[in-house]
Amino acid sequence: MDNVQEEWIEKNRELKRLLEVRTMELEKSLKDYQELQEQLLLQEKLASLGQLSAGIAHEIKNPINFINNFSELSIEYVEEIVEELQKLEHDEIIGDIDELLKDIRSNLEKILQHGKRADGIVKSMLMHSRGGQSEFAQTNLNGLLQEFVNLAFHGMRAGKTPINVSFEWDLDIEIGLVSIIAEDFSRVIVNLCNNAFDAMRSKLTLLSEGDQKTTYHPKLIIRTKQSEHKIITEIEDNGAGIPEPILNRILEPFFTTKKGKEGTGLGLSITHDIVKAHKGSLSIISKEGEFTRFEITLPSISPKA
Repeated sequence: MDNVQEEWIEKNRELKRLLEVRTMELEKSLKDYQELQEQLLLQEKLASLGQLSAGIAHEIKNPINFINNFSELSIEYVEEIVEELQKLEHDEIIGDIDELLKDIRSNLEKILQHGKRADGIVKSMLMHSRGGQSEFAQTNLNGLLQEFVNLAFHGMRAGKTPINVSFEWDLDIEIGLVSIIAEDFSRVIVNLCNNAFDAMRSKLTLLSEGDQKTTYHPKLIIRTKQSEHKIITEIEDNGAGIPEPILNRILEPFFTTKKGKEGTGLGLSITHDIVKAHKGSLSIISKEGEFTRFEITLPSISPKA
């Protein structure tokens, strides 16, 4: 009887061991499945954004081309007029005309400069929308931040509820070039800035509704710094902050605190996915009613695309 009992105990131990092994295998399979699902979701979201970007880019590319072409042509006309004026006898009227032409040429050069800048943004949008062609490249991170923070700001100012925002730039000039996919990382910058503008707008609304006399000036701080083998980018606002109960959920797909159709809950989720694709990490530090700081940590060693 003892032998039979011992045999059953041994069999029970073996079955328990096999069950644990099988459970571990199933947990690994489930984790792999979840990671694959996340990758597919990211690809679907980026594909949708790519199609939208392509449509917008194609719509605005033609007027930008007209702006650039006619600006260049007008500059040439101004130069020809100036040359002809120089052949005439100089008097006060000719001098005034010459000064006006210089101002016109300066204005045209500024139009052309910003037109080419817009054309570069459109080309980046089209490049990204093609999919599968973006690669890691050595990029001026500080320059990219300045470009797309300003782009996000002007986009917000052109919206339905613009606010005034001051900027504080604390950029480490020693960083130099960083290996990133510029087309993707620019989305990270714009998404985080838009989130910051929303938070500051919310705080302004709350203070005005509460009829508080506290002076509040929306402010966005952009920092870059190096730490060992890491490059750190921080985007911090002094807005409404994130309540503690939802802080851990803020990066979940489709999670949003906005009402109705104001937000899809994909902006920060896509931002998180893009940072992960760069082998980096995104952390959030926030205090409700005071500030929110998004910290992006990227490896200084070039990751493989």
